[in-house]
Amino acid sequence: MDVVVGLDSGTTATKAVTAGTDGRVRDLASVGYPLLVPAPGRAELDAARLVAAAVEALGAVAALARERGDRVAGISLSAAMHGLVPMDDDGDPLGPVLTWADDRAAAWATALVADGRAGALHARTGTPVHAMSPLVKLSWERAEDPGLVARVPRWGGVKELLVAGLCGGRHVLDRSCASATGLYDLRAGTWDDEALGIAGVRAGQLGEVLPTTAVLPGLRADVAAATGLPADLPVVIGASDGVLASLGIGAVRPDVAAVSLGTSGAMRVVVPAPTVDEGRRLFCYALTDDHWVVGGAVNNGGSVVRWAAQALAADPDGTEPEGEAADELDARLLAEAEQVVPGSAGLLCLPYLLGERAPWWRSGLRGAFIGLRREHRRPHLVRAAVEGVCQQLALVRDAFADTGLPVREVRATGGAVASPLWVRTLAAALDLPVRVADSPEGTGLGASLLGWHALGALPDLDAATALVAVHDPVEPDPEAVAVYRRMRPLVDRSTQALTDVLTTLDALDDTPSRPVGSRGAAMSEDFDDDGGTRP
Repeated sequence: MDVVVGLDSGTTATKAVTAGTDGRVRDLASVGYPLLVPAPGRAELDAARLVAAAVEALGAVAALARERGDRVAGISLSAAMHGLVPMDDDGDPLGPVLTWADDRAAAWATALVADGRAGALHARTGTPVHAMSPLVKLSWERAEDPGLVARVPRWGGVKELLVAGLCGGRHVLDRSCASATGLYDLRAGTWDDEALGIAGVRAGQLGEVLPTTAVLPGLRADVAAATGLPADLPVVIGASDGVLASLGIGAVRPDVAAVSLGTSGAMRVVVPAPTVDEGRRLFCYALTDDHWVVGGAVNNGGSVVRWAAQALAADPDGTEPEGEAADELDARLLAEAEQVVPGSAGLLCLPYLLGERAPWWRSGLRGAFIGLRREHRRPHLVRAAVEGVCQQLALVRDAFADTGLPVREVRATGGAVASPLWVRTLAAALDLPVRVADSPEGTGLGASLLGWHALGALPDLDAATALVAVHDPVEPDPEAVAVYRRMRPLVDRSTQALTDVLTTLDALDDTPSRPVGSRGAAMSEDFDDDGGTRP
């Protein structure tokens, strides 16, 4: 069989999958690397190691394809969004990649919101003004060292690094990754003049923006030799990981939403033209010229149960379980929580343990339990935390409805949806049927499908809805739906009322070892940029 390799470079691993035009993943290889946290607020990647991991994963999956007798017909690239890395004229990195989780620029995001420029920037670029975005990171870099931004020959992200490392040649990126920088005008199709001025960067320092279906000349000779692939193999520049996750789960019709629920979470829909809601709650990133992904990412997903395991179920000596032991403890806590009725006996959780993004996009939010009584026990707290995450995703769904994007079905993927409690709670909070994907490798599969589309073998991306296998739907329980519908406005009101309290507490916290993400971004060894997961 002919296959296309979907090469997905994320925050803590690069995965490579092969898939044919039937939409079935045949082989998988994964190469991990650490998210470097040398100090509070920092979250970086070794740029050279990222490229080396891509070459290693590509070589490994190519070997598996050869053993199977498959022919690699092309490569299609997926990259984590919002990264920022300085590069020289040849495309070699001059420093580490500042990932989306690096939140040292939070004060600059707050300043842009305070001076009234954030709304118009969000409307034009589709990217919320938040510490995660390269626009805000560059403005922070400029303030720290006024000459630095202008001196660096090139600025790029994960995709520019991949292209330079695998293919060489000119400084390019795809429209999808460009649309996630906060520097790109979605409708004009050019770098945004005001955003460039705020960042202090010239358009010439940024990459040339290509369609996501653009085919690059081929592999560098050294990469071809290392992977055993032909140097003239077509390389599709591809898109960002978040939008490809939607494609890889078959959620490409406007009424079908994709939910990623791993350590973090996200909810997305595909629309035919750039769309940003008036409330500035949603992002908008490109997939192709006539497929745009609108949605919201939440920092907290399955991580709330792992926190409960560490905080409420640790061994008396303080030892925290790891690996399979940690997974088993998570499962036990979820089984306990299943015995609690929906609504957790009147307990409300704001699950902002790692800060929060959608729909608030405010740095400094912290978590809270509201309504605690002496009768509440650990299962109530765990269930309330699961419900809190699903309610956040329901607030994103409400933003869809307010923007004229009604959703009738949800397709879900990620490590958390292996739990029946998570799936049932999600279905009830959204009041929608939820179908879980057969394969967890949605992003890599999405990259492969986009590659086939670019090579002409998959004329209509909408066909992915039928190609991608999903389980039978889990229907929402009417009684739970009614409870969550009554509680959801309380989530909104509580967050609004407590924002000043929570952000003040955050500012007062000078704990030396506080994790990245406590000031509004999220950090976990399993995080992807846009709510994906690394099982």
